[in-house]
Amino acid sequence: MSNNYYYENVPPIAPLKIAALEGCMELARNVDDYLVKFRRRGNQDFQNALNFHGYHEDSYMLRSACPRFGTGEAKGILYDSVRGMDLFIMADVMNHSLSYTVCGHKHYMSPDDHYQDLKRVISASNGKAHRINVIMPFLYESRQHKRSQRESLDCSLALQELIHMGVTNIITFDAHDPRVCNSIPLYGFDSFNPPYQFIKGLMQAEPDLLVDKDHLMVISPDEGAMERAVYFAGVLGVDMGMFYKRRDYSVIVGGKNPIVAHEFLGDDLSGKDVIIIDDMISSGESMLDVACQIKNRGARRVFVCATFGLFTDGFEKFDEYYEKGYISHVVTTNLNYRPPELLEKPWYVEADMTKFLAAIIDCINHDVSTGQVNDPTKRIHDLLEQIEQEDY
Repeated sequence: MSNNYYYENVPPIAPLKIAALEGCMELARNVDDYLVKFRRRGNQDFQNALNFHGYHEDSYMLRSACPRFGTGEAKGILYDSVRGMDLFIMADVMNHSLSYTVCGHKHYMSPDDHYQDLKRVISASNGKAHRINVIMPFLYESRQHKRSQRESLDCSLALQELIHMGVTNIITFDAHDPRVCNSIPLYGFDSFNPPYQFIKGLMQAEPDLLVDKDHLMVISPDEGAMERAVYFAGVLGVDMGMFYKRRDYSVIVGGKNPIVAHEFLGDDLSGKDVIIIDDMISSGESMLDVACQIKNRGARRVFVCATFGLFTDGFEKFDEYYEKGYISHVVTTNLNYRPPELLEKPWYVEADMTKFLAAIIDCINHDVSTGQVNDPTKRIHDLLEQIEQEDY
């Protein structure tokens, strides 16, 4: 991806506006800052042209809110006009820090609450905005993407509902299964991945990391993450291995079959640094078990890379495994809510996605191919080449 994140002589499809739900406000403001910087450098000769109206602004943020009544019911409000705008609505459905009051009792917002607020803002802008785009970094209900028995198809139904409400494009990151886009085949669905941001954050945290077959290996913690691991290992030019989960299908605990053991398939790990890559860390139990087994097989250091760090069971287990030397760093993106406590952990590394997300929005607003900003292979190779030159 070039450092020139603007499109000379290319008019936008419509003036850009960003409406961020409360749970996604910090990320949206950082993205807005980058968009302002991008556009200050581009198309300066067209400031007074009609098709560039609203192009050079001090901010593209739209004032909106979802206030609640005492019963817990809510409504979506837009305080600024969206008529004729290319509207991008940002929602973090995993932000569990927000709360509201129901008949005097405090309730924390769940993904369902955030999703309902997203629909409220869409409803408030319907019939007025030129185009509505939804940015949902963690795709709502993405782990319930297929039916294996008598189950609901939550993710597919949610995507169809958004489209029926007038949404044109849905932008997400590292969807649990990108094939869920088959439920809306005639509309825009993009799932972007952060491998460049992972390796950049990791190299900054561990400058002595050697990227070659003799010193590094990429591991998939289960069969579901194989595609990510194959790509990551391929672009780094190193070997890969995988674990597969042996489950007890006679028992259901917490809605799923418990894992009996992790079995490893791959080469010798002795003395090598290992990167475990996956789309999310939920409780982290499975990931930590894999890290423990990798260390027991003689690995030098273990790094965990996951797009979304949810940490649903807290950080105590990660602290324990860090102190025991089972993990060296955990790298996650800033696409979802991270508790302040997490940011202070010595093992935590953040992969900043705001500049990449701003470039994606700018690209879509100009109605040009996202391939211009989404080339992680070249960027990773350029980064490794730059680091190699600095070492010499």
